[in-house]
Amino acid sequence: MTGNERRRAIEDLLRDNGEVSVEGLATALAVTASTIRRDLAELTADKRITRTYGGAVITAHAEPTIRHRSSLATAQKDAIGRWAAAQVLDGETVLLDAGTTVGRLARHLRERPTITLVTNGLTALAEIADGEADVLVLGGHLRRISQGLVGPLTELGLRRLTADRAFLGADGLHAQHGICEAELAQTTIKEQMLERARDVYVLADSSKLGRSPFNAWTPLARSWTLVTDEGATAAQLDPFRALPGVTVVTVPID
Repeated sequence: MTGNERRRAIEDLLRDNGEVSVEGLATALAVTASTIRRDLAELTADKRITRTYGGAVITAHAEPTIRHRSSLATAQKDAIGRWAAAQVLDGETVLLDAGTTVGRLARHLRERPTITLVTNGLTALAEIADGEADVLVLGGHLRRISQGLVGPLTELGLRRLTADRAFLGADGLHAQHGICEAELAQTTIKEQMLERARDVYVLADSSKLGRSPFNAWTPLARSWTLVTDEGATAAQLDPFRALPGVTVVTVPID
């Protein structure tokens, strides 16, 4: 296990177990306590964790790793992805955002030879790279924690095309503010996808609705469709249903 892999594992252990001691982390990862202390110092410097007496806890509002997110709400994400895939018609060009829910959608589109899939997400790319659909990858700077490509090169690629549909993910989704993300670079890409597509869908399982874990936003100042799971409550959905131009779809979980 490399240092980066070990530090990602430490974050996952802290999320799953709350506060964990240095000795507990050392035992779980089969390394020395001094190695763990060095890792904790680096994670603390990056504001990923908070040190406690003899251990550490995850920092509030820290962005979860892609591996951790992939383990959450898997049935909900798959149901949402399956419904979204059914909306795509033969011959269409489709924008796929980065993220685990959009990655599930990509899995259901991979064997469609008559469609073109355009993505900045490595999660989606991993699903479609050896499939039948035509694939266009947007270049850019890799955000490893989200496995998404962002920055000027990604934006340049988006400005050169239009699409029939765009499917966007979200760390959080608020009826008034829009899509919440960890960094402004992510929100810029989503905003361009919104502008370049005829129809826009935001794929967000019910745990994302009404949440504002970060301070960077993509406003949704156009017609769009929210696709979530049947676990969403009326209190979560009513603010979105009240918005003009917004269609709300709740998908049953198999």
